[in-house]
Amino acid sequence: MTRPRPTPARNRILGRRELAAAVARWRRAGRRVVFTSGCYDLLHVGHVRSFEAARALGDALVVGVNRDRRVRELKGPGRPVVPERQRAELIAALACVEAVALFAEDSAASLIRAIRPDVVCKGGEYRGARIPEQRAIEALGGRFVHLRQIPGIRTTLLLARARS
Repeated sequence: MTRPRPTPARNRILGRRELAAAVARWRRAGRRVVFTSGCYDLLHVGHVRSFEAARALGDALVVGVNRDRRVRELKGPGRPVVPERQRAELIAALACVEAVALFAEDSAASLIRAIRPDVVCKGGEYRGARIPEQRAIEALGGRFVHLRQIPGIRTTLLLARARS
């Protein structure tokens, strides 16, 4: 199978070292870097609104995307519906997203430590829980923000509706 040709969206899917170098350049240029992460299986308006809210907190938004194996562990059999490279490419194509990185770990904490963003955001469903991403950014002296959750818009609900 041949590898897909590079496109502007595919060019924004970066490996960890490449991403760390890009973030360092952006910070030297005075740009404030924001990071968020998740599965993003079946991209929907709730994801887009979260990305836009996260981007509004800085000058460059980096999105971490869970690899397929981790999505299966988190969401169960039959997930993800959309393979990791396609999920990453869809997100990278959004105007508010500067870069995307795939990660396989249980949390994005090690990716956060590698790129050292200024702000880390997670969805409202994590409100009240102290999660590894929050501990990682606070240890680096950065800021953690809970984004507003959009009621009734969740991938699991959309899938259940499509299957019925």
